[in-house]
Amino acid sequence: MVDIIELNRRSVRATADLVATIKPADLDLPTPCTGWAVRDLLEHQIVQNHGFALAASGARTDLPSWRPSPLGEDPVAEYAASAQAVVAAFAADGVLDRSFFLPEIRDGGPFPAAMAIGFHFIDCVVHDWDLAKALGVPPNVEDDLAEAALPLAAQVPDTPVSRGAGKAFLAGVEPGEDATALDRVVAMLGRSPSWTP
Repeated sequence: MVDIIELNRRSVRATADLVATIKPADLDLPTPCTGWAVRDLLEHQIVQNHGFALAASGARTDLPSWRPSPLGEDPVAEYAASAQAVVAAFAADGVLDRSFFLPEIRDGGPFPAAMAIGFHFIDCVVHDWDLAKALGVPPNVEDDLAEAALPLAAQVPDTPVSRGAGKAFLAGVEPGEDATALDRVVAMLGRSPSWTP
């Protein structure tokens, strides 16, 4: 059986390592997320990490609490704190027996814990790729993480209701002949594996 908590932990840690390389000048670089610079992506990831950590505790939060806040003086430390919070929350005893309420997703839930952690995992994998592309470095996603993300990416409905401007993902695109597992994941979720700034 897939250990989604461990997959997510590794993905969060890998992204934290990538975030740790960010310099102030990088914050305004464009990302593959339409309309987002690196700072916007970090703000999104930080609020997602904290939101999922709260959801893991059984908290019912409202949609406004999931809106990103501007980065502070030390974005790397902010991200690291949020990463630590979500990893610790998902590692809590009995977390897989809980239901998660996620106001940004469909009707807000409740969602089974493994499914909710899977949502966080796929978001983290894809945003690691987004961030790496923006920074001009290789993604920090190991092959087995990308392989594990494939079936989760395939479950995201590719319909106008679920995809498009203002949604989490765009319509899927062709990944190309020699696509890696990570290329296929990001292509399924509307990113061109060959994206450049």
